[in-house]
Amino acid sequence: MDKFPALNGQSVLLAVLQFPAGTTNPPHTHPRSAELLFLVDGSLEVGFVDTTNKLFSQTLQAGDMFVFPKGLVHFQYNADAQKPAIAFSAYGSANAGTVSLPVTLFTTSIDDMILAKAFKTNVATIQALKAGLTPKP
Repeated sequence: MDKFPALNGQSVLLAVLQFPAGTTNPPHTHPRSAELLFLVDGSLEVGFVDTTNKLFSQTLQAGDMFVFPKGLVHFQYNADAQKPAIAFSAYGSANAGTVSLPVTLFTTSIDDMILAKAFKTNVATIQALKAGLTPKP
């Protein structure tokens, strides 16, 4: 709504997504909307995990579309090491929300021991993951 006020009250949102070569949009969810992604240029590996933990994935080429259901964990990855990818995403809500799993889990105040137990690892591994996600000054 902040970037395109004309959509305010229309229950829609449109975003342009740019994926430099070799980059990912890490696993995340949109708690208030499904997402329809239309790939304009390049290629993307995309997928979502349903409530039975089944992965649905596909490699998209320019002109392809993919739907990510509301609230389900999903991702996009530009596996091409040379060429960027560009996509449009449409949402059925002016405020779809985004919950990034790496950010939510590793840059908040969840205790390291709780995360270590949840991921069946040790605190040192959790701290290494947190250090990798800390913004650079």
